[in-house]
Amino acid sequence: MEYTHTDAELIRQPIGYWSWAAYKAVVTRTRAALAEIGTTQPQWWVLAQTARADTPKTRDEISRLLRNYLDTGPEAMESEIDTTITQGWITETPEGHLALTPEGRAFHEKAAALQEDLWTERHAGISDEEYLTTMKVLQRFIHNTGGRAWHH
Repeated sequence: MEYTHTDAELIRQPIGYWSWAAYKAVVTRTRAALAEIGTTQPQWWVLAQTARADTPKTRDEISRLLRNYLDTGPEAMESEIDTTITQGWITETPEGHLALTPEGRAFHEKAAALQEDLWTERHAGISDEEYLTTMKVLQRFIHNTGGRAWHH
């Protein structure tokens, strides 16, 4: 890969621009790949949270956890949960607990395999050490600017 600037120039580049450009590239690629299999990124989040739950989670628990991801918002998240139910991937009990249907489990496995492929694609040529350093540096930028971020 060819870098845009020399090392001396890169040191002076604005983190705001480059973190935004990385975000835009990763999210755009992820959303396009998920659209190809018939889902959205927020629907993937719902499927993944439901599939990985040790105990059944309620709609409200999942919605509260996910609504701040990428500024999705509560209304949009509720709509995405509704769509997973309409698609037949998830059922909701009268108490509001969500569970994968057999079709939902199969679709989750397909989407999870795609996510694994995307992870491999994004991390090509990047060592675990480099990735760890990047994550720590980004978290330090967030801390230094008084921001808040958390991802389970």
